Amino acid sequence: MADKEAKRAQDVEAVIKSIAAMDEPDKTMGEKLHKIITTTAPNLMPRTWYGMPAYSNGDKIICFFRGRQKFGERFMTLGFNDSAKLDDGSMWPIYFAITDLSKAEEDKITDLVAKAVS
Repeated sequence: MADKEAKRAQDVEAVIKSIAAMDEPDKTMGEKLHKIITTTAPNLMPRTWYGMPAYSNGDKIICFFRGRQKFGERFMTLGFNDSAKLDDGSMWPIYFAITDLSKAEEDKITDLVAKAVS
């Protein structure tokens, strides 16, 4: 049990370091995303995935985000994998470009994360 707790603590620390290494404004948005995800879905386990902050149900990655510098993009990206329960008909979005996190975006992300783990 102690090994599992130590691994989880290391994974959380790796996520925090990965966010801290982001350039602004992604660093600030990453901190907000981390808080939104961990507050909305406390059962998800933070870990890094290909160097990006990611959140797992213990088996599969549910969601992740990456700063724009990861691939030289002009926006930050929030993504959901196929294990996220976002199904809506025969077509639905799973990746979102983020350039700012106002209250409206924070609320939308909260709703998406809640639905993803429902």
